[in-house]
Amino acid sequence: MENNNYLEISDLSVAYGGIQAVKNISLSVPKGKIVTLIGSNGAGKSTTLRTIAGVVKPKSGFIKFDGQEICGKTPDSIVSM
Repeated sequence: MENNNYLEISDLSVAYGGIQAVKNISLSVPKGKIVTLIGSNGAGKSTTLRTIAGVVKPKSGFIKFDGQEICGKTPDSIVSM
Protein backbone atom coordinates (compact mmCIF):
# COMPACT_ATOMS: atom_id res chain seq x y z
CA MET A 1 0.00 0.00 0.00
CA GLU A 2 1.32 3.46 -0.92
CA ASN A 3 1.91 5.93 1.91
CA ASN A 4 0.50 9.35 1.01
CA ASN A 5 2.18 11.17 3.91
CA TYR A 6 4.96 13.59 3.07
CA LEU A 7 5.91 13.93 6.74
CA GLU A 8 5.13 11.39 9.44
CA ILE A 9 5.99 11.76 13.12
CA SER A 10 5.18 8.98 15.57
CA ASP A 11 5.51 8.97 19.37
CA LEU A 12 8.16 11.70 19.29
CA SER A 13 9.65 12.71 22.64
CA VAL A 14 12.37 15.31 23.11
CA ALA A 15 14.14 16.38 26.29
CA TYR A 16 16.71 19.03 27.13
CA GLY A 17 18.69 17.38 29.90
CA GLY A 18 16.07 16.28 32.40
CA ILE A 19 13.38 18.63 31.09
CA GLN A 20 10.75 16.98 28.88
CA ALA A 21 9.98 19.46 26.07
CA VAL A 22 7.85 17.23 23.81
CA LYS A 23 6.12 14.05 24.94
CA ASN A 24 4.79 11.36 22.60
CA ILE A 25 3.43 13.50 19.77
CA SER A 26 2.29 12.02 16.49
CA LEU A 27 1.56 13.98 13.33
CA SER A 28 0.99 13.18 9.67
CA VAL A 29 1.20 15.67 6.82
CA PRO A 30 -0.32 14.31 3.59
CA LYS A 31 1.32 15.11 0.27
CA GLY A 32 -0.06 18.32 -1.22
CA LYS A 33 -1.56 19.58 2.06
CA ILE A 34 -0.69 22.41 4.42
CA VAL A 35 -0.72 21.77 8.16
CA THR A 36 -0.16 24.26 10.98
CA LEU A 37 1.36 23.61 14.37
CA ILE A 38 -0.20 25.88 16.99
CA GLY A 39 -0.04 26.04 20.76
CA SER A 40 0.73 28.24 23.73
CA ASN A 41 4.20 29.41 24.75
CA GLY A 42 6.29 26.48 25.94
CA ALA A 43 4.07 23.87 24.26
CA GLY A 44 6.94 22.46 22.16
CA LYS A 45 6.26 23.94 18.72
CA SER A 46 9.80 25.20 18.13
CA THR A 47 11.34 22.06 19.62
CA THR A 48 9.24 19.92 17.28
CA LEU A 49 10.38 21.92 14.24
CA ARG A 50 14.01 21.89 15.40
CA THR A 51 13.79 18.12 15.78
CA ILE A 52 12.30 17.69 12.29
CA ALA A 53 15.15 19.84 10.93
CA GLY A 54 17.77 17.68 12.66
CA VAL A 55 19.01 20.41 15.00
CA VAL A 56 17.75 18.57 18.10
CA LYS A 57 17.93 14.79 18.55
CA PRO A 58 14.79 13.02 19.76
CA LYS A 59 14.72 10.94 22.93
CA SER A 60 12.34 8.46 21.28
CA GLY A 61 9.96 8.05 18.35
CA PHE A 62 10.60 8.46 14.65
CA ILE A 63 10.31 11.02 11.89
CA LYS A 64 9.89 10.05 8.24
CA PHE A 65 10.19 12.55 5.40
CA ASP A 66 8.87 11.33 2.05
CA GLY A 67 9.08 7.75 3.34
CA GLN A 68 12.66 7.97 4.61
CA GLU A 69 13.64 7.89 8.29
CA ILE A 70 15.43 11.17 9.09
CA CYS A 71 16.18 10.83 12.83
CA GLY A 72 19.93 11.00 13.33
CA LYS A 73 20.58 12.76 10.02
CA THR A 74 22.36 16.09 9.95
CA PRO A 75 20.43 19.26 9.09
CA ASP A 76 22.32 19.68 5.80
CA SER A 77 21.50 16.12 4.70
CA ILE A 78 17.81 16.68 5.52
CA VAL A 79 17.75 19.94 3.53
CA SER A 80 19.28 18.23 0.50
CA MET A 81 16.58 15.52 0.41
